[in-house]
Formats: sequence, structure tokens, C-alpha cells
Amino acid sequence: MSGGWTLRRFESSADYEACVALQEEIWGPAFAERVPAAILKVSQEVGGVSAGAFDDEGRLLGFVFGLTGLREGRLSHWSDMLAVRPEMRGRGLGIELKRFQRDAVLALGVEEMLWTFDPLRAGNAHLNLNKLGAVVRAYRADMYGATGSPLHDGIGTDRFVAFWPLRHERVVARLSGGRAAAGEDGAARARDAPAALAVRPPGAGTGEAHPRPGEPAPDLDDRVVTVAIPADIGAIMERDAGLARAWRQATRAVLTSYFGRGYEARALLREGPTCRYLLERDPEPAR
Repeated sequence: MSGGWTLRRFESSADYEACVALQEEIWGPAFAERVPAAILKVSQEVGGVSAGAFDDEGRLLGFVFGLTGLREGRLSHWSDMLAVRPEMRGRGLGIELKRFQRDAVLALGVEEMLWTFDPLRAGNAHLNLNKLGAVVRAYRADMYGATGSPLHDGIGTDRFVAFWPLRHERVVARLSGGRAAAGEDGAARARDAPAALAVRPPGAGTGEAHPRPGEPAPDLDDRVVTVAIPADIGAIMERDAGLARAWRQATRAVLTSYFGRGYEARALLREGPTCRYLLERDPEPAR
């Protein structure tokens, strides 16, 4: 047991049903994309990973699920879901679940992993880019359509596709918890980088509680640019649905433009009420 939990593959019917129940707790009982127990189980017969973290009383604290297959002629693993109970977040459990998943698929000869996450969820971006060393090269507008989850209400399901080259030196360094894991490596490069999307702070005397997106600049040609997002899109969705949609529209326009011209998102700089993605155009992208 490490960190107050035990990591292991699901083995029993109770394990699989606990995973389905946790999906409904996190994404809501009407969540249409939950993975049923049968798929969680049979996926492991063909290189999939269905695993969780359990406390000493056997309660499921978090889980990871993914499928292995061929992508462009290479073995790849698609990590479909990762979730941690709210009270367990911030303790490193998400990283440990990804480590477990990485070790499991490396043993099968898999060298790369992919998954999706919402570009406006700063906490997920910090984990995926800064802590794990993944990069993003692709943006999918409304990838999953209507899911029935309150986490997606009003802003759709736009997604980044994260790419994780499992043996890359950057990934190994981030997993070791070095300086780069906190995102400091991107701060110097971002210092003089122009803003492809800046932020407008709340206007004085207007009663605005949250920052607004500035005017998108989708056609800059600098090697490094930054794209702002709010630090807490969930709070904005609760208070101002129109502002949440404005952030979605602005970031979609900018990010699709830069990814289409060969840029990668490699870090997230966290700066109080807003964050900035660091986008770089590199002739030798990570693979």
C-alpha cells in the first residue's frame, strides 16, 4: 500500500460494479458514456487496463480504464477514463493511476498512450502536461456530443487529444518529480511570447467576478505563443453560462488554428485566476 491506497487490476464482480457506481457519482446518474461492467471486464482479455485504487477497507477511491489496439500500424493504448473521488484529489492518486497504467501497457510492448481532456479544465491540463509530460497536437470540437453529464452542460464536449510517448526522456523526467514537473521549464519560454488569446480582467464597478477572453489572434507566426484559459471553468459555468460559452468559442478558434499549423501544447502556466497554455512549433515534435 502506498499513499493510503492499494493499486490493482479489477478482479471481481464487486470491483467492476464499484467502478460503474463511481462513474455515476462523478459524471452524474444520467451520464450516457459510462462504461458497463462487462466491457471493463472483457477489455482485459485483449490488452485493456481496468484498475483502481482501494483503501484498506476495500472502498474504490479512483480508477483508470483503457483499451489497446493499432494506430497507424503501431500498438497504442487509448486511456478512456480516469477518475478520483473529490475528497482524494490533490494527493497524487491520479499520477499513481497513470503510472500503473503505463507500466501495464509497457509490459505488452506498447510505447504510446493517448486520451482526451477538456481544454478548459486547468486542473486536468496541469496533470497531463506539467506532471505527466504529455503533449497535445489535436483539438476535437464536441467530440462526444451530448453526454447527459452536468459537467458538460452548456459548453459541449470539445477535447484535446493528449499524446504520451511512454519512454520519452521528458515523460521519465516528469514522472520522477523533477523541476520540470511543476511547469517551471515553460515559464522562461513564455516570458516574451505573444498572446494568441489574452484575458480581459473583470471590469471595475461592473460586478463581474471572472475574467473574460480577449480578442483571439489565430494567425501569429512566432515559434512560441500563449493561450489563456480561466483557472476555474466550473465556477464560471455555475455563475455565468454565457461567459463559459464565450471561453469555449474563443479557445476553440485559436487552438484549432495553431494545431492546424503544427504547434503543440506542452505546458500550462498557472497564474492565479487565469492560466496560459504554452504552444510551440518545433521541427522535432515528441514521439
